[in-house]
Amino acid sequence: MSGDPSDQARSTAVKQLKALGLSTYAARTFVALVSLGEGTAQDVSEVADVPRTRVYDAADELYDRGLVDVKQSSPQRYWAISTETAGRHFEQEFDHRVTVLTDALDELASATRSTEQQGVWTVTGRDTVTDRVVDFISAANEEVVYMTAEELLTDEIAERLSTASDRGVSIRLAEMSQSVESRLEQDVPDAQLFESVWDWSDTPAGRLLMVDQEKTLVSVLVDGNGEHPPEPRDETAIWGTGQTNSLVVVLKALFTWQLDNNRESTNE
Repeated sequence: MSGDPSDQARSTAVKQLKALGLSTYAARTFVALVSLGEGTAQDVSEVADVPRTRVYDAADELYDRGLVDVKQSSPQRYWAISTETAGRHFEQEFDHRVTVLTDALDELASATRSTEQQGVWTVTGRDTVTDRVVDFISAANEEVVYMTAEELLTDEIAERLSTASDRGVSIRLAEMSQSVESRLEQDVPDAQLFESVWDWSDTPAGRLLMVDQEKTLVSVLVDGNGEHPPEPRDETAIWGTGQTNSLVVVLKALFTWQLDNNRESTNE
């Protein structure tokens, strides 16, 4: 394997361009033209792993995508747009595709879909669990009860808690580590603390969330495989929604007396 940094950059660029929808030859051709500034099919073929006869097809693909300009000369010359313009082009194209996708999926989703999911659902991976936590907090109307291990408190979650508080949602935080409490008190000054039934630092617990007393999520930290995600400990969570959901019923019963006591203290 070559130790030339430019080889690694070239390989990375080709890989990402392919992920964004370019064919292999088109991706290699564009990367070659970025390096050259401009050039003929022969020029591209000499610096990229693309047969000269296939450069023409690749250039046509790039032209149709607005990534190269063509000079009508003999032989034809190709000029790649700037890397900044290319990045903006792909970003706009990606955003458009996401919008089209979500609109299509919204049309397919049942208009009468119940918010109460039967049973308990399992999700694995820190990023995926964080996505669920963010979604649940964002949908809160009245109350969020939350506790978390320090390593799982992300800026996005703190921001969503703050936003929920700003729109009038009651944020109740169980006593956690001092560092977590200090950060959340700073980000969510109107949050109320209540005593936790667990010594959070002595358990493998990851986080616990209850939203509007009808949506709950609880996670634990487990040994990871060292590959994905790269953290030494991975995360697995279960969640459920609905007043009659078994997980909701159990966790709501567990915290009811604590939350009631906290409300009584607040009202005094």
